Amino acid sequence: MKNLFILSFVLLASLGADAAKVDVKSPDGKLVVSISDDGGKPEYEVNYDGTAMLGRSALGLKTDVADFTSGLTIVDSEESKIDKKYDITRTKTSSVHYVANRLDVVFRKEDGKKIKVTFCVSDNDLAYRYTLLPIEGSDCRCAVVYSEASSFTFPENTTTFLCPQIGPMTGWMRTKPSYEEDYTADAPMNVKSAFGRGYTFPCLFRIGNDGWALVSETGVDAGYCGSHLSDYAEGRGYTVAFPDKGENNGFGSEFAAIPVPGSTPWRTVTVGRTLKPIVETTVPFDVVEPKYEASTDYKPGRYTWSWLLWQDNSINYDDQVAFIDLAAEMGYEYTLVDAAWDVNIGRDRMAELSRYAQSKGVSLLLWYNSNGFANDAPQSPRHCMNTAVAREREMKWLKSIGVKGIKVDFFGGDKQETMRLYEDILSDANRYGLQVIFHGCTIPRGWERMYPNYVGSEAVLASENVYFSQRHCDLEGFELTMHPFSRNAIGSMDWGGVIMKHRMGRGTDSGNYRRTTDVFEMATAITNQASVQCIAVQPDNIAELPQFEKDFLKTVPAAWDETRFIDGYPTKYVVMARRHGNDWYVGGLNGTGKPMTLTVCLPMFAGQKVKLYADNKKKKGEAIASSALKTVKVDSKGMLKVTMQPLGGIIVTK
Repeated sequence: MKNLFILSFVLLASLGADAAKVDVKSPDGKLVVSISDDGGKPEYEVNYDGTAMLGRSALGLKTDVADFTSGLTIVDSEESKIDKKYDITRTKTSSVHYVANRLDVVFRKEDGKKIKVTFCVSDNDLAYRYTLLPIEGSDCRCAVVYSEASSFTFPENTTTFLCPQIGPMTGWMRTKPSYEEDYTADAPMNVKSAFGRGYTFPCLFRIGNDGWALVSETGVDAGYCGSHLSDYAEGRGYTVAFPDKGENNGFGSEFAAIPVPGSTPWRTVTVGRTLKPIVETTVPFDVVEPKYEASTDYKPGRYTWSWLLWQDNSINYDDQVAFIDLAAEMGYEYTLVDAAWDVNIGRDRMAELSRYAQSKGVSLLLWYNSNGFANDAPQSPRHCMNTAVAREREMKWLKSIGVKGIKVDFFGGDKQETMRLYEDILSDANRYGLQVIFHGCTIPRGWERMYPNYVGSEAVLASENVYFSQRHCDLEGFELTMHPFSRNAIGSMDWGGVIMKHRMGRGTDSGNYRRTTDVFEMATAITNQASVQCIAVQPDNIAELPQFEKDFLKTVPAAWDETRFIDGYPTKYVVMARRHGNDWYVGGLNGTGKPMTLTVCLPMFAGQKVKLYADNKKKKGEAIASSALKTVKVDSKGMLKVTMQPLGGIIVTK
């Protein structure tokens, strides 16, 4: 449908007398995005099912070519349909059918320079991006983007679930920002962020009693910087903000450079009356395409990891043999060997250790420091991943000894220079059949689809913090009932451990105290999603676990074909179901200190007998409630009444 502008150039009382407005709707007609040029300013609004989700919100870029935030007029628009199917193996589902309506809107300045804004609108998601168009009569082939006007203006009754952006070169060994700050829940919009620098993506909003919205971005690669949201400003809402100049130790521009013609990444908004569209969204992957083919068949799986609770002293040959043996006993595919293996074990013995692991049916994943120069993190191996020459040498060796993946830590922020490093590591690793986990890092932005050897990112206050701080043991329920609705909704999250020990140290009588129950921890293997996932069983307590717990931990998958939201509220509780092949696994977490009784709808089990893993009531003198396994029947309508004990959980399987 060409030149919709001609049909929709209307005089609207809510806009200026000469303002143009054009709409694009979702296939089901419920989600409506309206784009206008009132007063020369490009804007958009979002309505869902008759309710305003976003008021008039700004569009536009400031570049060295032109200021595309004002003095603009809609001169053309074209609508088309998207209907595509694709397979994806490393996220919440394995097969996607993406149906959306696309609208390309061209804005022109008085001097003739043009910018195109593309909207893709599916039933609960919208994504938009900018394209700088060729300049007639000019040799301009490149541009610098200084800032974006892109904003999100929510209704006044909106509350927030946000994680603050922290300043550059801060924290331990000047390693931040690394998306590892505390979330706030149910906060008003006008509360300033903890560090005065806005909020990291993704950002979750509750729009009164009318619904929910999740804001993020996708498609960021070496061709652009990563972004975040500014603090809230009255009348303007939240605005897309670029990296701080000091990130990456000050190296590289805080701006973005793109070719002309050239496009930015996608800004995404997922909306719904309930949290179901938020948890189940695939929009980060729907609007991007693979950047290269997989060089091998990358295997999902589970891994053991000594460093989480045994720390630095465990990075020695004998302790790693113990964790390899444990992985083999549990049927796990991998063992992760953490920092300083090059010093404490040595490269020759690492080759020997890899051969031993392979003889047990286990493959090694090895830790690396990304530095470089981005921060002061001292752990080795260093200077192996920051240049193409070093990566070529290192990855060739890794392949030669049978290593199947790397975990690369300590990055420097979100600058385009840093995004280039992520992409270069992934691309080079693929040539050598290595899959990649990132830590101390940014969020993924569609990377599971863009890079087939990408596994997941930390980008969250992860499990290591329960070792370092009793406070994080106390907050584990709060944090792990937040992430399914935000961080883990947009991409794979390497939180780093289904922690089955009651004390966070070596042995059974030292370290911080775990507050969550065994079933809570086991259920996180379902609620936390990464295609290579840590099951943090330990040689020093595995024998103490009830057999039914060990049996579950031996068989729980890490790859999923389908995900369904059942019930929940951020930082309070979550119940969700994931399917692996024909088998469904339902996991529930109670993040509060009070028991919670729910009647959950499980149509996949309607009329069937199922296994229910649950916690007993905590007895006097018990540090943590004991667990139990029983058989129950789901009624013919798929309803099942369950009780989750304080900081407890449930699991339902066949």
